[in-house]
Amino acid sequence: MIYFREALVMAIKKLLSFDPELYGIVFLSLKISTIAVILSAVIGIPIGAVIALKDFKGKNIVVNVINTLMGIPPVVVGLIVYILLSNQFGILGNLRLLFSQTAMVIAQVMLAVPIIMGLTIVAIHGLNPLLRSTAISLGANRFQLIWTLIGEARYSIGSSIIVAFGRLLAEVGAVMMVGGNIRFQTRVMTTAIALHKGMGEFQEALALGIILLFLSLLITSGIDMIRRGKVWM
Repeated sequence: MIYFREALVMAIKKLLSFDPELYGIVFLSLKISTIAVILSAVIGIPIGAVIALKDFKGKNIVVNVINTLMGIPPVVVGLIVYILLSNQFGILGNLRLLFSQTAMVIAQVMLAVPIIMGLTIVAIHGLNPLLRSTAISLGANRFQLIWTLIGEARYSIGSSIIVAFGRLLAEVGAVMMVGGNIRFQTRVMTTAIALHKGMGEFQEALALGIILLFLSLLITSGIDMIRRGKVWM
């Protein structure tokens, strides 16, 4: 317990020291995860709603694939993105995005889209069937129907965004593989923790872990307050 208490004290001292490198790492973590979750929501929510509303052949297979991708290992995503962006054999190698913040965002979007999409499908399926028939009877077109049902399922969909953001903020495998953990450029909280652990600086790594946990609690609580407040009303 003394070891953990000392790590907590170290974490507080680090935060109060306003170390530029530490706050740069925190800001970069938030920046990449925020951009990724916004892009994922823009992609995943509409597609998830369309899949939930439309009956087509093979729908169960599509839903099962999405559910499977929700739990895809981050290192697999990192490897896929690495291959795609590699200068040697990647089809997007000419863009020279590997070991950049853009590559990290791409990897995180690939992780978050299935989560938001899958939970959106569940949220739409969980609505009262009368909502759909009522909206259609009132003359709603396809776009208006989708928008109406998304609005009715906003709390559940908001929760899916929180879940996705939490996973992205805590992700290490994919971002390290495609970002390279470059100081002042692609180093985020999770990769910094892995670096200090690898160097045998366990208390330093634990202090950063405490900061990350506090940051995750603060951010997800804030998003949840927004979800329950004026933005979603």
